[in-house]
Amino acid sequence: MSMQDRTEAPQAGGTPPGAAAPAPGGEKLGLALAVIAAAQLMLVLDNTIVAVALPSMQGALGLSDANLGWIVTAYALAFGGLLLAGGRAGDLFGRRRVFRTGLVVFALASLLGGLATSGELLIAARVLQGVGAAVAAPTALSLLASTFPAGPARNKALGVYGAMGGLGSVVGLLLGGALTEYLSWRWVMYINIPIAIAVLIGTGVLKEGDRDRGKVDVPGALAATLGFGSLVYGINRAGEKGLGDSVTLLALAAAVVLIVAFIAIQRSSRAPMVPGAVVADRSRAGANAVMFLVGAGMFATFYFLTLYMQIVKGYEPMVTGLAYLPFAIGIGFAAGGVGPQLLAKMPERTVIATGLVIGVVGMVWLSFLEPSQNAFAVLLPAQLVCGFGLGLVFVTLTVISVRGVSPEDTGIAAGLINTSQQIGGAVGLALLAAAASVITENRLPGDRSDALTTGYSYGLLIGGGIYLLALIVTLGTIKAPAAQDRQPSL
Repeated sequence: MSMQDRTEAPQAGGTPPGAAAPAPGGEKLGLALAVIAAAQLMLVLDNTIVAVALPSMQGALGLSDANLGWIVTAYALAFGGLLLAGGRAGDLFGRRRVFRTGLVVFALASLLGGLATSGELLIAARVLQGVGAAVAAPTALSLLASTFPAGPARNKALGVYGAMGGLGSVVGLLLGGALTEYLSWRWVMYINIPIAIAVLIGTGVLKEGDRDRGKVDVPGALAATLGFGSLVYGINRAGEKGLGDSVTLLALAAAVVLIVAFIAIQRSSRAPMVPGAVVADRSRAGANAVMFLVGAGMFATFYFLTLYMQIVKGYEPMVTGLAYLPFAIGIGFAAGGVGPQLLAKMPERTVIATGLVIGVVGMVWLSFLEPSQNAFAVLLPAQLVCGFGLGLVFVTLTVISVRGVSPEDTGIAAGLINTSQQIGGAVGLALLAAAASVITENRLPGDRSDALTTGYSYGLLIGGGIYLLALIVTLGTIKAPAAQDRQPSL
């Protein structure tokens, strides 16, 4: 039973049985796509928009090196850890209403962050931003599924949505560099406010969709968020203090206990955050596993390249941001154009595998860093290749994540794929940053630029290895559809 068949169920407004609810006209569909794409871009770019501004934030607020990393990690953990609860809330209380609530929370948290006078207040604002994003992001995708009719219109919309998911991280780096250099680091927070207001104004064109019955699994949400938070903290501390440190061991043990508790809660709860029907499909489970691994490699890539450009090469924030433009072009070209065309002709597994192989080539190319080289000769073409490969992966995983899901579960399915990327990014960044730090320390005493570059290069190679692992997972879990099913129809 396809999602198109499922959405022919009676709607609250009185649509007769057996007849699909009328879809908005072409003009309204275009506006609806603009609203959802703008929201997704804003929410995802906030993962990286602060990256280029971190040195300015540190100088203005007196942040320590350890606390500086939490400006990025706090958002990713709150965002990823609560996405499932946010998706479930949309299914239960109305997706458009919950979407609007998330946008308001996100805008207010951005205002708080821009006005912050201490590092602690800024980190708290980043947590609140993550909460707002966790509520708004999954409902945005489920609103897309309920607003656009199944077939070419929805496939095109999903392609744009998938492109925004990949582009957001890169656009954040570009925008962060420009705002920091020409205005102030505070504008990387303030910029979200007018965007959120514009999206709020446009939400009237979005179709509400069906509601489910039940409740939000608060214990499960807390266990997941605290569990992955403990894991990231333990990994970060292990890179500084070693695995024998008592606090490190305690954090890692707490992570294991909390994650196991989350699994137990899901199995025993009458209203789990992740309904069994959502994860029962092998391809959907595989898509989420692949997204976790891709997020791990991509977040670490931005981290290493930003440090290389600013610390080793001494580039200004604006130059650093512009250096990511080829990555954005590659993702946009693949996810917004080539990817949907390939999906109409090739099995999904083949498209994902092709994208991952291209991504591995790009990561190996990026690892050819030297302190004295012309960085752009390596970075620009390699990022274009890597971005193109990941763009193919993003759009295909997005299609698989919500295909065949009942209307009342689209919010949780959307939340799950976003959770995979965010949590994967937080965990992967912690792991690869720790590995690069150990490699750098082993090269010291010696030339510091050479030691740092070596650490970054090996970190990028490990990221390429993570993409290879994602390729193995793809081949083992994503089912090749029959010939009549190769044209994606959600």
